[in-house]
Amino acid sequence: MPGPKDAFAHRKSGVAVALAVTLAVFPGYAPDAYALKIFGLTLFETEEETAEVINPVRYDAILDIKGDKGELRERLETTTALVADKGQPVSGDLGLVVKAREDRERLVAVLYEEAHYGGVVRISIGGTDLDQLPPNPVFDHNSPVPVTVTVEAGPNFTLGSVTLEGDAKGLNPDDYDLKSGSAAGSVKLIQAGERIVRDLKAQGRPLAELTSRNVVADHATNTVSVTYAARSGPVASIGAVSVKGNRAVEEDFIRRYSRLDEQQRYSPDQLKKAGERLRELGVFSSVTIREADALAADGTLPLTIEISEGKFRYFGAGADFSSIDGAGLSGYWGHRNLFGEAESLRIEGKVSGIGATTDYTTFDYSAGIFFSKPGAFLPRITMDASLQVQRETPDAFTADSITALTTLSYELSDQDTVKGGVELAFVRADDAFGRNDYLTFSTPLSFERDARDNKLEPTQGYRALLSAQPSYEFERGTVFSSFEGSISGYLGWGEEDRLVLAARLGAGTIVGADSVADIPTTRRFYAGGGGSVRGYAYREISPYNGENEALGGKSYTIASFEARVKVTEKVGVVPFFDMGTVSTGIVPNFSDIRMGAGIGLRYATPFGPLRLDVAVPLDRYDDGSAYGIYAGIGQSF
Repeated sequence: MPGPKDAFAHRKSGVAVALAVTLAVFPGYAPDAYALKIFGLTLFETEEETAEVINPVRYDAILDIKGDKGELRERLETTTALVADKGQPVSGDLGLVVKAREDRERLVAVLYEEAHYGGVVRISIGGTDLDQLPPNPVFDHNSPVPVTVTVEAGPNFTLGSVTLEGDAKGLNPDDYDLKSGSAAGSVKLIQAGERIVRDLKAQGRPLAELTSRNVVADHATNTVSVTYAARSGPVASIGAVSVKGNRAVEEDFIRRYSRLDEQQRYSPDQLKKAGERLRELGVFSSVTIREADALAADGTLPLTIEISEGKFRYFGAGADFSSIDGAGLSGYWGHRNLFGEAESLRIEGKVSGIGATTDYTTFDYSAGIFFSKPGAFLPRITMDASLQVQRETPDAFTADSITALTTLSYELSDQDTVKGGVELAFVRADDAFGRNDYLTFSTPLSFERDARDNKLEPTQGYRALLSAQPSYEFERGTVFSSFEGSISGYLGWGEEDRLVLAARLGAGTIVGADSVADIPTTRRFYAGGGGSVRGYAYREISPYNGENEALGGKSYTIASFEARVKVTEKVGVVPFFDMGTVSTGIVPNFSDIRMGAGIGLRYATPFGPLRLDVAVPLDRYDDGSAYGIYAGIGQSF
């Protein structure tokens, strides 16, 4: 079944509790501090001793906010460094004055951001107003110096008149949230000016700029009048593209893969996408695309791609333990720039199930070599090739396989990708149909549309995938094809999308084979586990024969529903419901629908949310899973 793999999962008739630790080593890295991190979380870390403060002056600060302003009060309380740091001494009496002046600027900025243009911030030190202190003040140090921060927020201001001048004259103020009577916070006004320039640049005018932004507050009416003036400049095409900072990655490849072609009309979005495209290669620690300050003599805009190369070679090792499945060990080595054009090579191996039994033949093994070449033949084409050897021993079957796969993927657009390739696989399986060998040649084909707003944490949009795999099995002369499709959708609700409703529907069928036994074991359909129906063991959902042996199926349907609730900026909870069925016919008969439900915990990290799900089967198999625990990185779909 397609779906993300989990770090660990409960399997039949028991509970698995796992601990996974991974160590990655990068040549040339010499740490200056010591820390233990798991999934990006620092459990402990050594720190250098805090530098001694010269001429320390201790003070005691209080914050007095006139009137209860709700959220504004919270913002002011978290902004004032004088109050937050009052337990820490400053350097000298002048250091206290400097800290107070910086605090006043921050507090005034918060008032303006919240549209309180009549607000007043007063700070007194030792009973004297900040502006009345001498250039070199001397305070009484017999006790902490008293500091009082007083904030009078004043009334809220709203937008009055909005005037657009110059080349911005034809724009609609409402498109920039500049509607008369609405809130007039300073951040909103600044962002409106930036969006005006961005829209002018989107017309192909790289030299567009805001020539003035005048904001006038009328304290008699508590309104703000704003005037924007802009100059758009000429329409231009992209000119010469130069590259700086590269050493091992070929300059021509960087220029070609960026897809910033000369004579292409200038577009800020194209520059943004080019930067993202280069970063996704994984060979650069930083990518910046700089525009020239002026057009060239031929009227084009020169560009410079500034890059900093990262470490190319890497290796690592991992270990995991399950009370049911035993221990697992893994290791890998990789190179991100094999021949100078961001070609990646990765060699990895894993063994699991150690200790679950004393019979090493029941362990799971895998080893593989994976190669990828971006920009093969054309900038939009990526070639992937792999050779994998694997032994799988789930409850449903035991299978030893060797698979060689080569694919080409072509980006039709920023959202659409097509992929095609060839695969040759040998499988020796022992399952409900006995011991059988399969040698299969296939041509996997797929189309993907990814319209999500964020691949790691989507809140809007959808992702659809269609795939077909025509195949010929040599041992039996069987011609068959598998067809699969899935779609997932996301809808955010509330402020900052604190609730996201997510749903997924998937289905598949295999046509052309007379019976399930003619289909290689690893190509049959199963369900269950973190990637499909949680609460059931991996590949537990299947048609069974009279001896309670899993057969695998020729068709399946699965559906999942989640409510992703953000409790804090980092922590979220996810109640979910999954359902699925697998049948021996080419169309699911829905006579045996299995459902699971549970709740999950999410912790946000820069590389995606950490996921921990606990689920129970609502229609448990006899002697089947009582519940499942699944952990991994990223949302379940």
